[in-house]
Amino acid sequence: MVVAAPTAKFGLPEASRGLYAGAGGLSRLVRVCGIYVASEVAMAGRQLTAEEALRYNVVNKISKSRETVVEEAVQLASQIAGLSPDAIIVTRHGLREALETGSVERASQRTADTYGKKLGQGENVMIGLEAFAKKQQPQWVPSKL
Repeated sequence: MVVAAPTAKFGLPEASRGLYAGAGGLSRLVRVCGIYVASEVAMAGRQLTAEEALRYNVVNKISKSRETVVEEAVQLASQIAGLSPDAIIVTRHGLREALETGSVERASQRTADTYGKKLGQGENVMIGLEAFAKKQQPQWVPSKL
């Protein structure tokens, strides 16, 4: 997830330096914002403003100011940290699989194969369900996945 400062710029400058974005940036950018925008960013050296990056789904949000970007990013991280660590691990894996795998069914199956049984047998799933039933805040334990 990305919280961008209002003045942030995003790009892939590798081609202007005789390289290419070989660590996955090209593929991910195409999947996130489409071939036309990705081509201009990667081949013409175009930098996206924070507003453009938000419009093209490269970032989650733009902070209120440059000075509050870290605070707002920490706030987002705190929201995530308040959830089941097991659920977050599995969910992140599922999201990455969906992005990296061509088939929705295959991505879902890979996540289920890797984590389904472990998640279902873990302490945190019981903690979460019990807290829900009692209308209480769950007290998560560190993940053992």
